[in-house]
Amino acid sequence: MIYLLAAIGALTIAVLLWRAFGAERVGVPTRRAPLAPDDDPDFLRKLGEQQRRPRDEEDGK
Repeated sequence: MIYLLAAIGALTIAVLLWRAFGAERVGVPTRRAPLAPDDDPDFLRKLGEQQRRPRDEEDGK
């Protein structure tokens, strides 16, 4: 009985490892996760420009 449980456990671990690190599925496109705004360099650059713009206009007055 112990050997049966050990075999089932080893098989389960093997399947989980294969799914986690094994070959990618054929025909399933990989999706790139969307970037959060605080991880997007373009968003941060535009935000910095928007924050600088009002200060620059006040300094020019």
